[in-house]
Amino acid sequence: MGFFDTLKRGLERSREALNEVFYFGGEVDEDFWEDLEDRLVMGDMGGEVAVRVTDDLRDLAARKNLTRADQLKGALAERLAAEFCAAERDPFEDTPSCVLFVGINGAGKTTTVGKLAGRAVSEGKKVVIGGADTFRAAAIEQLQVWGERAGVDVITRERGCDPASVCYDVVDEAERRGCDLTLIDTAGRLHTSADLMRELAKVVNVTRKRCSVPVAVVLVVDATTGQNGLNQAREFNDALDLDGLIVTKLDGTAKGGIALAISSQLSLPIYRIGVGESIDDLQSFDALEFCRALVGEGM
Repeated sequence: MGFFDTLKRGLERSREALNEVFYFGGEVDEDFWEDLEDRLVMGDMGGEVAVRVTDDLRDLAARKNLTRADQLKGALAERLAAEFCAAERDPFEDTPSCVLFVGINGAGKTTTVGKLAGRAVSEGKKVVIGGADTFRAAAIEQLQVWGERAGVDVITRERGCDPASVCYDVVDEAERRGCDLTLIDTAGRLHTSADLMRELAKVVNVTRKRCSVPVAVVLVVDATTGQNGLNQAREFNDALDLDGLIVTKLDGTAKGGIALAISSQLSLPIYRIGVGESIDDLQSFDALEFCRALVGEGM
């Protein structure tokens, strides 16, 4: 299955929620514009984005005399794509690189680390995984299972150790081995807990200071959390100065627009998206392809 086909399948629920506005080749009239704006808002893209996009499309339709809704699908995909923040570099491709994964429990951090490790190894990169979640009982065991699948060593320490010191050791070992990619899984943190966020900020600061290669702090967000995902991203960004995002579980929600809302409102690039359970369902992010699949353009 190709990239676009995988995206189409994964975004099916979100596309159905948005695409009804284009059914039956309806006319581009005032009801169409109101319906489009409402559906963009209901898709969790945010009110400001919905108004901007709708107004721009309205102007385009007037200039080009577009009178049928289906004539606007391609233009809508392009206009939505323009709302995403573009990445200056991809920390998983532009190596050597160290990536710290942060987020709340259940967002899919550990699974994402494992999938990315496996992909990097298949591309011939030398990879090491760091297990800095020293609090959750099964965290290290879960990470080690993924490490075995990917053929990657997992470096960690005993339960209860200071996670910042674990990160320091992981970076030391990665440099000693000459690794291309260092992936560090941190403990899930509630964005509403100031103490936990301060502790995580220490982990990030220690890693940034110790590392001799570029460090990217990447938030893993569960798309099914909707607007709460935006709140999480805002709090993590304020505390840690994030570099970018990975958005998981887009196949489980009708509100895939939350990816756009977070990227646009916080000026954060999306590096990868998860549109299914298999390793191939963690895809590199392409804004235009994502938006074409979201609106059903080219189908």
